[in-house]
Amino acid sequence: MAGSPASNCSNTLVDHVILDLDGTLIDTETLLDEVYAKIVWKYGKKWEWDGIGLIKRLGKRPLEVAASLVEDYELPCTADELLEESLSHVETMWSRAKALPGATRLLKHLRAHKIPIGLASNSPAKNIRSKLAYQPGWLESFKVIVAGDEVKEGKPSPEIYLEAAKLLKARPSSCLVIEDSPTGVIAGKAAGMKVVAVPSIPSKIARTLYSGADSVLNSLLDFRPELWGLPPFQDWVGKALPIEPWCLGGPVIKGFGRGSKVLGIPTANLPTAALGSQLSQHVCGIYLGWAGLSNRGVYKIVMSVGWNPFFDNAAKTVEPWLLHDFPDDFYGEELRLIVVGYIRPEANFSSLELLIERIHEDAEIAKAALDLLPFSSYQDDKFLTTPLAKQ
Repeated sequence: MAGSPASNCSNTLVDHVILDLDGTLIDTETLLDEVYAKIVWKYGKKWEWDGIGLIKRLGKRPLEVAASLVEDYELPCTADELLEESLSHVETMWSRAKALPGATRLLKHLRAHKIPIGLASNSPAKNIRSKLAYQPGWLESFKVIVAGDEVKEGKPSPEIYLEAAKLLKARPSSCLVIEDSPTGVIAGKAAGMKVVAVPSIPSKIARTLYSGADSVLNSLLDFRPELWGLPPFQDWVGKALPIEPWCLGGPVIKGFGRGSKVLGIPTANLPTAALGSQLSQHVCGIYLGWAGLSNRGVYKIVMSVGWNPFFDNAAKTVEPWLLHDFPDDFYGEELRLIVVGYIRPEANFSSLELLIERIHEDAEIAKAALDLLPFSSYQDDKFLTTPLAKQ
């Protein structure tokens, strides 16, 4: 998945932003999958945790999703019955829906600069307001909200975006849409608007599904407002973006064997299987932070999270590089990480030499940034020096 903005957005000026909700600003797909899995299991079916089914459901109205599931899993119920059952479960779960990386930052930024923001979601109005109620400050950020049950046709029809523009008193050509689904991208483009796609679908599956978007990003962390004539973010520190810190750890294991042998960069690999659910919450990209290694000390790190397009990993991995020369290996030793900043999205490279050059550039960025606040303040965090069993 391309992580850099498409060239189509150059010299494009917009003065209104219209956002999708589910999968773009908040992660509701994870909760819905839990509910659907329980329902199909009740009927003796096995839920498929892959991106193929997600492609068919993403961006659709709830009844359309229910109809798709009834057909795909050959369920002995109607779409209306499945929808009613699923809603009875999810209405109590919205408090667990997490804001996606960069969502709150984007809303605060646009609101601070008085950029009119609209929300256009295929979800019913009642559900939209229930979800927003658990995200502090979000509801008042939107000048208009258009729900799927307030228009005749949902996405991929452009109706919902045209209605949002009408209520904003904006020309469609002056609106920027940010969407996570191929269905939403089609709707935004059909409305005559510029569209930034931030795919919810795993990157390997999604590569060909978002070609209609003007720009495709790995996450909202990569959104650059100035490319669209909007005020730029001013929160980067030393070429890195401060983020809400997250921690992980485990024993150092042998990885692919390419860190030292192929790249000349000795990464300290952690067991991906044990970290799978945690990694799924974080976008692919290059991060910086601090590492505590057994009794050796605390060190600066630069770290990749993702599928590593150049090597085309089969699974999402985390590969931290401790920016220190060690005299020996430390396989089996306990490694604790605090990730505190974001450098760039995951990217592919045309040659191994270019990949190695960029990794070293990332390392230099990390080294310099970690000497600055707020990054430097985490060097003394107790998590780094307290064994995981005692946390």
